[in-house]
Amino acid sequence: MTREASTQLPQPIFHEPIFGEGGALPDPTGFSTRHGSDEALYKQIGDLAKKDIVAIPKSRSPDEALFSLACAYGHHGAQITQKIEKAGRIIFHALGDSGASNSGKYPDELRVADQVTLDCRASAEADRAAFLFHLGDIVYNFGEARYYYDQFYEPFRNYPAPIFAIPGNHDSFIVPGTNPENAPLVTFQRNFCSENPVITPEAGSLHRTAMTQPGVYFALDAPFVRIIGLFSNALEDPGVVSNESGHWPTASNVQIDFLRAQLTKIKHDKYAGAVLLATHHPSFSYAPPTKDDGSGGNHGCSTAMMGEIDKVCHDVGVYPHAFLAGHAHNYQRYTRIVEFGNREINVPFIVCGDGGHNVNTLVRAYQGQPAQEPLSGSDVSTSTPEPKR
Repeated sequence: MTREASTQLPQPIFHEPIFGEGGALPDPTGFSTRHGSDEALYKQIGDLAKKDIVAIPKSRSPDEALFSLACAYGHHGAQITQKIEKAGRIIFHALGDSGASNSGKYPDELRVADQVTLDCRASAEADRAAFLFHLGDIVYNFGEARYYYDQFYEPFRNYPAPIFAIPGNHDSFIVPGTNPENAPLVTFQRNFCSENPVITPEAGSLHRTAMTQPGVYFALDAPFVRIIGLFSNALEDPGVVSNESGHWPTASNVQIDFLRAQLTKIKHDKYAGAVLLATHHPSFSYAPPTKDDGSGGNHGCSTAMMGEIDKVCHDVGVYPHAFLAGHAHNYQRYTRIVEFGNREINVPFIVCGDGGHNVNTLVRAYQGQPAQEPLSGSDVSTSTPEPKR
């Protein structure tokens, strides 16, 4: 039976979520479903990926509701969170842009997935990641159901914890002529926003059950941290989380209402933990002209989106402690100095879109020597003077 045909069958509901496989399955040697070139399809689409956004599906939970880590773990959730609280800290993985659209990129995705899995299995209990938060672009190039097995379930087959996710542009852009039931966000929600833990058709013979997030935007509540995830829509650039005063009429303001409600709850409850805000598109991203050396990941900033978020934060009087994003295929970190509440605050903005898909390096050659990324344990102290600016 093909994976497409199996989507018509009812899926069994499990009482408990299932994460990684019981053992350590070896790496796959290739795709189970052939993925041909999408070059002709990109030519057909033209510049639609730069101007066609999608409607934002409303969450099934109230705006102020929280999705707890304990709930995601099922029956053992309280025990898991108690251990985290006893350790006095929480550790989690975050990455974006992991999907491999061709066999040449597949080893990079497998390498990343294997490393985060190994980190979970090799770490002491107090240092073990409690979950992975995927920042979008899970399946390339258009979030097709038939590629979920190869690009998500198989690479993360041994990851022993929940994998939360917000959609990226490649998980949401609708190719013209796509049947509504095959729209990429429909597939995303089937695998990450299920009402019950089920093994979806996309999982094939593997046992990881669908996540039960309330929607494509949600607030994850875990010990010591609350992550507010927003869907930044389907454009190549920029990110869009609202209709921006009618500029994007296809989008609604449900996420603005949600963000306002979440920040208001944080203020009202005097929440003492760290507050993180996650989007697929980064507010800030290094994107040099093509004639320059190095690469910024070929994606720029989303300043209008940042302005929408800033306004809600200032209106409510709560600002996140840090921002997470993907989209640019590398790692970047910025510190933004924000005037907030009559004082200056330093807010880290982290781009971690180096999940394996077409990773773009930021390092450059120096005085004729080839660029080299530091390996784990390398001495990265400053040994040369900073250039004059």
